[in-house]
Amino acid sequence: MTDRKAQLAANLAQVEERIASACAAAGRKREEVTLIVVTKTYPASDVRILHQLGVRHVAENRDQDAAPKATACADLSLTWHFVGQLQTNKVRSVTSYADVVQSVDRAKLVTALSAAAVRGERELGCLIQIALDAESGERGERGGVAPDGVEELAAAIDSTPGLRLDGLMTVAPLAGEYAGRQRAAFDRLMEISSRLRAGHPAANMVSAGMSGDLEDAVAAGATHVRVGTAVLGVRPRLG
Repeated sequence: MTDRKAQLAANLAQVEERIASACAAAGRKREEVTLIVVTKTYPASDVRILHQLGVRHVAENRDQDAAPKATACADLSLTWHFVGQLQTNKVRSVTSYADVVQSVDRAKLVTALSAAAVRGERELGCLIQIALDAESGERGERGGVAPDGVEELAAAIDSTPGLRLDGLMTVAPLAGEYAGRQRAAFDRLMEISSRLRAGHPAANMVSAGMSGDLEDAVAAGATHVRVGTAVLGVRPRLG
């Protein structure tokens, strides 16, 4: 086993233990939570090692890094998640490799994703990104739609060809009433998810929690956690 593979295996084991413990504490089954490893800034060689170690879900936030990496790993059975703020001029590229876009936050993006998915004869999973720090009708600094804009966006995704409404995503906010209160933020996300599922029962995916707060996300009920640093460590950026 190479040094890098040994390092990643050890890190993965620690993260797995954290998720398993959080599930046990919350009275949840371990299989209810999916680990997504955020591989942004790390090379395709790491993605290959992660696949050898059993990882099947990876995430990227910059198309210029993700596109060549996805191409280099096209032979692997992986589900690719795009989690960054997405400009419409990058949509065609992103839809060529991403299975799920977790950062859908405006109607213009829905239209662009649909056109690209239909052109590529693909069905693209979509998560609505919630900005818990946004005022009514506004978008947060990290992207995302205000909670009161969710239903309108959900209806747009649900009625648009090439797209599948999978659920919700959030990043614990740095400002506003939920700043520094990750568990409260994730509880609020679950409330919004419950309302969404009343009208869209299949939209049951809730992506929340990262390296520093995955336990809070699992306790609140998240179905997917996005972990980067705790698995991959701190390494020089690509490029």
